[in-house]
Amino acid sequence: MMTYQHRSIVVLLLFAVCLGVGDFGARDANATEVVTGCQQWQEVELEFTAEKEATNPYTDVEAWVDFTHDDGTVIRRQMFWDGGQTFRVRFASPLSSGRWHWKSADGGEDSGLHGKTGSFAAVQSKVDAPTAFTQHGFWSVPKNGRNLVHADGTARLLCADTAWALPWRATVDQVKTYAKDRHAKGYNAVLLMTVQPDLKTKGPRSRTEAEGFDVGFEDLPQGTLTKLNPEYFQTFDQLVDVLTSHGIAPVYQPVFHGYGWKGGGTAGNVVSAEDYARYCRYLVARYGARPAIWLVGGDGPAEKASIVEQLDAAGTEIEKWDAYQQPTGIHYSPHAKNRTHQEKAWLDFQWCQTGHGGEHVAERVADMWRNRPVKAVANGEPTYENIGRTGNGAGWWQGHEAWCNLTAGGTMGVVYGAGSLWQWRLDANEPGHANWCTAPGAGWREALDFEGSKYPGIAAKILEGLPLANMEPNWDCTYGRRGLLVPGKLFVLYLPEGGNSAILCKDVPRSYRVYDPKTGKVMAEGTLEDKETAQAKSDSSGEPRVLVFTAN
Repeated sequence: MMTYQHRSIVVLLLFAVCLGVGDFGARDANATEVVTGCQQWQEVELEFTAEKEATNPYTDVEAWVDFTHDDGTVIRRQMFWDGGQTFRVRFASPLSSGRWHWKSADGGEDSGLHGKTGSFAAVQSKVDAPTAFTQHGFWSVPKNGRNLVHADGTARLLCADTAWALPWRATVDQVKTYAKDRHAKGYNAVLLMTVQPDLKTKGPRSRTEAEGFDVGFEDLPQGTLTKLNPEYFQTFDQLVDVLTSHGIAPVYQPVFHGYGWKGGGTAGNVVSAEDYARYCRYLVARYGARPAIWLVGGDGPAEKASIVEQLDAAGTEIEKWDAYQQPTGIHYSPHAKNRTHQEKAWLDFQWCQTGHGGEHVAERVADMWRNRPVKAVANGEPTYENIGRTGNGAGWWQGHEAWCNLTAGGTMGVVYGAGSLWQWRLDANEPGHANWCTAPGAGWREALDFEGSKYPGIAAKILEGLPLANMEPNWDCTYGRRGLLVPGKLFVLYLPEGGNSAILCKDVPRSYRVYDPKTGKVMAEGTLEDKETAQAKSDSSGEPRVLVFTAN
């Protein structure tokens, strides 16, 4: 039995064995088909054993499975190599009834991979600890949209953390501690560098020794991505299981372009477009049947010709193979123009980065909001809490930053980060990390508890369940206050120092609640007078308040 809900079923074709949830049966002793219940939005896995020995199964084999539903829907999922002669396919049913019939194909027509068939019965999701993804489906960003929307149409605000180094540093038990904390605080996503990206950084191959790290590609230090280490990704599977079982979607950054982990020269800037795109295809194959966001560009200007080509190849490959069309975007460095690939069909969002000096620079997302064609926008990396010095970007700074970015145009959501957490520094004394980018006196576990981590999650909780889709920054319905408007449905007003505000237009719904954004508590309720100019009262003087006006 698999441990976590998204690794619910495995079908071993050669032995006709099924592990997991639901009833099953084989047609005869030699059958390659096993029938089982495939829960909606829950991953199922098929395992295949190749008959031929490929020189490099990761680079040389291209195989897939087509899943065809009774209603005619077809979903193609690529196989991925998992060591030895083993290949796997992972699939999640977007439907809760009917039957999926599948057939495998291999470009080389390997008899172990090609022409296998079977079927699943699609059934409703039944899990002990449901998440937003098991209840509402995976995320996408609709064309010309600016928000995350679940498969059932439910809009949701991104609330993401930056635990970049978790994939190669953290243990399963550590990630359980991390995910429990972040889920309780309201986070629903986490930014991850999928492999340690530094070309020159060295250390023991260990997750528990000082300066150690696990290795995803044996040849990454040479600037190529051809010698994949399956054991690394098998461990990564377990970490992802923990995150998704807590309702936290991984944001997969393939190979970083900026500072990286320790500033050892990042491979993202030198690997070929072919290698980079192939790896993106592998990530989609391995993790695309679970909640995911694809972050093809990581902390680079993305304007160098070779990088423009690389990211376009990656985005195009993801668009081709991601049957669920989960969000794909770019995260830029502080000095970037933040608009390369703006017109590409595969691009769903653009994220800025505003540096690490503790400045509030919400005009970056405001500028990006005006770029066309429309893409979703967020500040993907504000100042990390306590980075470089205690007090930098600390405490309520993070809450004010979140609300400033939201109301300026970063309506896809909010992102948080903590010094020493993003590196997954083992303890406060671990050597090898630069002082400018760690938090004094903290390893990852101490950084997990920094005060500021509370506030982005509180913002997400305040806005949970509201009609967020298509909300826009608004300066017309007040005298220059920070607001977000969906005419007639929703108005969100952020008052950094409380006080009252005149409401100047009838597009603002009449009923409102007053929230303390430091606690999430409702402090008061009110109803606007039914006239052209009305007063909204925050019941506070000097403390921040958020007023949420709704039609109901």
